[in-house]
Amino acid sequence: MSVVGFDVGFLSCYVAVARAGGIETAANEYSDRSTPACVSFGPRNRSIGAAAKSQMVTNCKNTVQGFKRFHGRAFSDPFVQNLKSSLVYDLSQMPSGTTGIKVMYMEEEKVFSIEQITAMLLTKLKETAESALKKPVADCVISVPCFYTDAERRSVIDAAQIAGLNCLRLMNETTAVALAYGIYKQDLPTPEEKPRTVVFVDIGHSGYQVSVCAFNKGKLKILATAFDPEMGGKDFDERLVKHFCEEFAVKYKLDVKSKPRALVRLYQECEKLKKLMSANSSDLPLNIECFMNDIDVSGKLNRAQFEEMCADVLARVEPPLRSLLEQAHLKKDDIHAVEIVGGSSRMPAIKERINKFFGKEPSTTLNADEAVARGCALQCAILSPAFKVREFSTTDVVPFPISLKWNSAAEDGVSDCEVFPKNHLFWMLKPAKIPTSAEEGKQEKKSDQPPQAKKAKVKTKVLELPIENNPQWQLANDMLNLFVESEGKMIVQDKLEKERNDAKNYVEEYVYEMRDKLHGIFEKFVNDSDRDVLSLKLEDTEVWLYEDGEDQPKQVYIDKLVDLKSLGQPIQDRYTEFEERPKAFDELGRQLQQYMKIVEAYKTKEEQYDHLEEAEVQKVDRMVNDVMIWMNSKMNQQSKQSLAVEPVVKTTEIQAKTRVSRSLFIIQQHGTDQSTVVGLGGMTVYIVTTVESVSR
Repeated sequence: MSVVGFDVGFLSCYVAVARAGGIETAANEYSDRSTPACVSFGPRNRSIGAAAKSQMVTNCKNTVQGFKRFHGRAFSDPFVQNLKSSLVYDLSQMPSGTTGIKVMYMEEEKVFSIEQITAMLLTKLKETAESALKKPVADCVISVPCFYTDAERRSVIDAAQIAGLNCLRLMNETTAVALAYGIYKQDLPTPEEKPRTVVFVDIGHSGYQVSVCAFNKGKLKILATAFDPEMGGKDFDERLVKHFCEEFAVKYKLDVKSKPRALVRLYQECEKLKKLMSANSSDLPLNIECFMNDIDVSGKLNRAQFEEMCADVLARVEPPLRSLLEQAHLKKDDIHAVEIVGGSSRMPAIKERINKFFGKEPSTTLNADEAVARGCALQCAILSPAFKVREFSTTDVVPFPISLKWNSAAEDGVSDCEVFPKNHLFWMLKPAKIPTSAEEGKQEKKSDQPPQAKKAKVKTKVLELPIENNPQWQLANDMLNLFVESEGKMIVQDKLEKERNDAKNYVEEYVYEMRDKLHGIFEKFVNDSDRDVLSLKLEDTEVWLYEDGEDQPKQVYIDKLVDLKSLGQPIQDRYTEFEERPKAFDELGRQLQQYMKIVEAYKTKEEQYDHLEEAEVQKVDRMVNDVMIWMNSKMNQQSKQSLAVEPVVKTTEIQAKTRVSRSLFIIQQHGTDQSTVVGLGGMTVYIVTTVESVSR
């Protein structure tokens, strides 16, 4: 059973896996532990992660990022409609009414659901986990913002199903951070003592979440959560972009927002500038070459100016913190520590406001980027029977109230009641009494007895409420099955395209590598005419690769490589023989010298060999001489041979002679029940004297 935690962020994703030694963050194919939450669509395949991010400028209309905020939202949602104008890519309505993304894929216009896009990203993260664990991955825990509604959470579950993942649990991001923080603490209060209260602040690129958690030994309990889902690093990026758009409009007469590609580049540079200002308070430059209309642009800004233009955004840090303490009925003095995570938590201005509110310095004991993924992996390990984890229970809360609505004849068609209040425990079961129409219509009977004399009678009746078969549910299920099938086909297409590109790259690599070696290490191993023929072939192939060979089927590239190797491989083989042949001769020579010493020892009547028969020793002596003559002859012939032609003897022939000689010369060691192999390694075997006796 796999134990994997996925942190799917707005800009970046992290994968944490559990091994016998603990939890570790897995690196992707670029040896980077952060994978961009980005998907790009091309004429032949998809690019996901780092490969997709590199196309954000060149293929901006078909490269999708920031789709996390559209989970579970209808296309008609005002939130979606307000964002449409600020996006580089296009949004479209799905048949179910939810939000989709319109792109050009495989030379056709396609509309993908948010679940499909997220599934593509999860498939990439799944491959990263499988590469780290060296086994298939299915079971996992995925993080979601604590402010996600039920519809948004169901959307993430559907995305996991499309990606072939079995999501054991969706875990609130702040709860995952709390688990990663608390499970390793050895000094937590006992269950009988007053719990340790810690506040966790998570400020990412697109959301701001805070939670307060009570810790005791072996357990944690979330007391309350608060959030601002519209505040994050993106707000600071947008202020910078707006500032420089206005500056470039005056300074260079450029309308940046009219060019999506230029706008994407400006966002990228502003994000870099924001990070630099977190570490430096002096004036910092922003320079972009060939920004628009072949014009180079430049500007500068310092941290004080930046914080001034973002004053209203920074003012939004405090309200969720105040709301958190009010919900949990806590005072600032009750807080033991404040832990901050998330990429935007590194901004000095945010740290200052948190410090000012709580009156204590925020702690950064956790990895700000990887804490969520590690917490999810820990939760997955707790749920997994394959791992033994320290006893640690997690009690979470739901930040929204849950109400039940039903049709009522007594009222205006619909009645409702709040079943679970805000911040109720998760999981929780609660019986709910639904009044019948006979009970909203029945009048109370008057009684002469005082109210306290009445006996309360509780009657419980179990009703099986019919659930109507909503056509929308069936449509959603059919769409989900279609998405699963579609994802499988796209995975196959991506694989085929990768194989095609790999085959092309092998040809290109061979051309450059062989051309360099022909005038380098292979120079002595090829004659002038063969070198000219191969050089011309390599040059023609290079030209072909960038013209007619730019877009060819996989087999064409395979055939082209075979054709090149038919000329180049003999040269490679001659070089390899030149390097390996002396080593093989040396090994054979050392073996023959050892056998000759044994024969000489027998002739001098050494006691340990006096049990051998003279005929056998003479046979060994003759064979040693024969092999020695063969070896010297081949060495002499090879020394006179040109390196540019086939060698007189090959390494494989020499190694075969060595193996035959070793099998023939196994001499019995005097006075023991075992025999010693005479040859390299000094192996100990049972008594054998010749190959014939081995066969017998």
